[in-house]
Amino acid sequence: MGIGGVGDNMKSIVFDTGPVISLTTNNLLWALDHLKDEFEGDFYITPAVKNELVDRPLRSKKFKFEALQVGYRIRKGILNVLDIPKVTLLAEELRELANHTFKTKGNWLHIVQNAEMEAIAAAIVLNSSAVVVDERTTKLLVEDQKELARVLHSKLHTKVFVNQKNLDKIRNWVKGVKILRSVELVMVAYEKGIFDKYLAKDLGSRKTLIESLLWGVKLHGCALSRREIDEIVAIELGGEQTTVKQQ
Repeated sequence: MGIGGVGDNMKSIVFDTGPVISLTTNNLLWALDHLKDEFEGDFYITPAVKNELVDRPLRSKKFKFEALQVGYRIRKGILNVLDIPKVTLLAEELRELANHTFKTKGNWLHIVQNAEMEAIAAAIVLNSSAVVVDERTTKLLVEDQKELARVLHSKLHTKVFVNQKNLDKIRNWVKGVKILRSVELVMVAYEKGIFDKYLAKDLGSRKTLIESLLWGVKLHGCALSRREIDEIVAIELGGEQTTVKQQ
């Protein structure tokens, strides 16, 4: 799926803005250091994502410290800024297609922004292992376009016209792109024991830790339902309870 050989031999994960904000505001950005070591590949953001995470906040009075934390990870090499013309061009095409695919009452629905399309485009160009996206619309645009149309119809309470030609082009581009959310990253880190320093020795504190991680990312923008939270807690504790019994 790489373009012109770019990224064919690179192991990488690309990050959209939302997941990095979620990790930072939950005081979890440091976990990326450990996850990158475990992954043994590169973590990338694009210039548009960097602008939203670092450049813009540093020019404002809000989220400056969060921007400094991300900037530190960039300087440290945990997050690399990928500035490739092919990514920019593909992102522009994807954004144009996505924002001219769904129409209601004679108006096209602008469903995506530049940064998230740069992230998707970078994942395509690099043939990345995954792209980390928390925003539900973007996730559905990649994974389930029919469900996205249904969600838009339900949300807007009106008929949504679909430009099938543009939708087919999007499907062709994103075929094979794997989406992760910040919740998946956080739970991988949890299972690797990265957060064990916050635990007491009783199982109740472990449940509190899992719930705090899940609700933290949900309340900061991750598309995660209450049902999913309950299911993840049950799976994680169920596995640990089985391990305890076996011991």
